[in-house]
Amino acid sequence: MSDQFSVVVTTINHPTKAMIDLQEGCDRLNSSFYVIGDTKSPADFSLPGSHYFDMKSQLGSGFRFAEACPTRHYARKNVGYLAATRAGARIIVETDDDNIPNAEFWQPRTLSVQAPVVRERGWNNVYRYFTDAPIWPRGLPLNEVRAAQASRPSVYEETACPIQQGLADKNPDVDAIYRLVLPLPLSFDKKDPIVLGEGVWCPFNSQNTTFWRETFPLLYLPYYCSFRMTDIWRSFVAQRIMWTNGWYLMFHSATVYQERNEHDLMIDFRDEIPGYLNNDRIKKTLEDLDLRTGVDNIMDNMKVCYDALIKMEVIGSEERSLLDIFLYDMEKAGWK
Repeated sequence: MSDQFSVVVTTINHPTKAMIDLQEGCDRLNSSFYVIGDTKSPADFSLPGSHYFDMKSQLGSGFRFAEACPTRHYARKNVGYLAATRAGARIIVETDDDNIPNAEFWQPRTLSVQAPVVRERGWNNVYRYFTDAPIWPRGLPLNEVRAAQASRPSVYEETACPIQQGLADKNPDVDAIYRLVLPLPLSFDKKDPIVLGEGVWCPFNSQNTTFWRETFPLLYLPYYCSFRMTDIWRSFVAQRIMWTNGWYLMFHSATVYQERNEHDLMIDFRDEIPGYLNNDRIKKTLEDLDLRTGVDNIMDNMKVCYDALIKMEVIGSEERSLLDIFLYDMEKAGWK
């Protein structure tokens, strides 16, 4: 790691164990830690060494997005992505204030990955490659949960994976239905990474995820949708656009464990209903889009994808102007 490696979280809490450990790790590696607050964040928040952006700092950052994005929402995290980009980060690792890093979290990451590649198109429950337990990631359509799993490929290939999802032990990222009816905690097996080829879909989250600079615009978290779907629907857009550049998505064993913040599971369930009803339809819509190849077309492709989601009425029409402002700020921040 180096000062070109940045960690980004958002919080409305005082420094948690996760944030303290993340700051200490960044200090050891001469890396940057960005903490993005909101209107509910403590007025006396203090974590020496971090780049903490309270609302005043965000509004004074020069980012138009900071002024345009409504408050009290996870999408404020977008300000952290922009700040890290402007500071010259080559890699952004995002996580949450309740995900505690273990030693493996700080190991060097490589964009080029030697790993088995899944080629069977359609939905894939990646969690089942890392455990025999009946479990699925938040965002996987419910009608796919019990679908037969493909065997783990035996041939290792070298592929470019500029987005890499790490798992989380103890409280993995599962949906409210799982939490209401099945037992936790659960820890995944330590296994080699697995890569999803073109046309192979699995939701990824914002809890332990690495992005290389080429993909920084794809970090964008939409605001005008369900809170429980913002990172999931982002992941679908990101996967679809990655394939236009010959990039694949990689999943690797857990490098954090979650001590979950308090949640009302019935509220989570309510907020996940748009995903239960629409995720398969979103996949099919994105697959049918005519997107252009090349890194230079990532931002235009994002506009096409989000326009399609707005037309589907799963995301509000106000999203497009907010996306445009974010992409403007990303360009001004020196992306590429």
